[in-house]
Amino acid sequence: MKKFLVALLMVMLGIAPAWAIPSKKPVAPTKSSAQTSPKKTATPAKAAKQTPPRAKAPAKAPVTEPLVPYKAFIVVEAQTGKMLEGENIHLPLPPASITKLMLAAIVMDKLESGQIKLDDKVTVSQAAAGMGGSQVYLSPGEVFTLDEMMRAVMVASANDAAYAVAEFIAGSRENFVDLMNEKARSLNMADSRFHSMHGLPPTKGQEPDMTSCADLSILAGHLLSHPGILEWTSLKTAPFRNNTLIMRNHNKLMNRFSGMDGLKTGFYREAGYSIAATAQINNLRLIAVVMGSSTAKTRDTFAENKLKTYFSQYEMIPVIKKGDIVDKNVALPDGKQKSLKPVAATDFFYPVPRDRKKQLTKDIDLPDQVKGEIKEGQRLGELVIRFNKDVVGKVDLISPVNVPKAGFFSRFFNFK
Repeated sequence: MKKFLVALLMVMLGIAPAWAIPSKKPVAPTKSSAQTSPKKTATPAKAAKQTPPRAKAPAKAPVTEPLVPYKAFIVVEAQTGKMLEGENIHLPLPPASITKLMLAAIVMDKLESGQIKLDDKVTVSQAAAGMGGSQVYLSPGEVFTLDEMMRAVMVASANDAAYAVAEFIAGSRENFVDLMNEKARSLNMADSRFHSMHGLPPTKGQEPDMTSCADLSILAGHLLSHPGILEWTSLKTAPFRNNTLIMRNHNKLMNRFSGMDGLKTGFYREAGYSIAATAQINNLRLIAVVMGSSTAKTRDTFAENKLKTYFSQYEMIPVIKKGDIVDKNVALPDGKQKSLKPVAATDFFYPVPRDRKKQLTKDIDLPDQVKGEIKEGQRLGELVIRFNKDVVGKVDLISPVNVPKAGFFSRFFNFK
């Protein structure tokens, strides 16, 4: 009875008696619950006290330098050297391996003069074999023909081959560099100064090779006056050392631009990516020089677009050809032949925008008569070519034949 009264009192006060609370038995963890993470096994009270993780700030995008399509560029028509477009054309910049075009110019000049021949033997020195960068892995004492070496220079941009050729021609690196600078001066390449024959980055204490887009267009134009240069620069691939090495042209535009057949690419980090490219479509040949691009792809795309633009806009007009007769008589009062029509001494072509062809005109400048004996090839006058009223060229008009003086009586009676 006592327990009943106590229990009744506790219920009225809201307190459960100890014997009324069911006992809790510990539950052994199952195999699966034992493998869960600590967070899963934490009690609700502990979980409630945890501070929620801070939201991460959005990651900053990496800072990338903008692509530089060029530091300088120029587009010219190869035959006349007429500039079609350009920017910073006289800005001196390092040409990297395009320097090898000057080596090629000296080689072509000496081939033409007969001082050297393509089948001459070139022996590799220790210094040549030690050249780094692009190479054909020459060993000291190896012997190749000059033609093989120049293929390696122009196709594979081989620095070791360039050094070997320079030593073959001038005896030493220093002597050959002197020849390069003499040639630059003779071509009026006023922005250029060469210190190597290969264009590698300068070593400590050495100055970098420097030139400009304008100067490289002059050099390219000079090289194109030697058709043999294209026999090397137009090769997409070429074998070397008995076909044990297949050289691949660094000019990737060869594979994607119709008419592309030269000339040379160049790159090292401080110089950026550069190219001196040439292509011909029909009778129009253009040269594009791009220097200091951020990437090879940027350089090639820019050069390609410029060439496409000007090939589509321009046409090469044949104003006159060598030997063409000019339809105007020149009197020869002293000659056995009383008059003649002169002929053009040379060809003359001029690049003109397709929509402005009518602005290209020509005027004949000839005397009414020429006294005395006339020699074949003697200059009698000239043809003056103008575009938009500006003089763009002149062609000598010459006698196609010898015209001896008539005898005294013939001249006397002719005068009478």
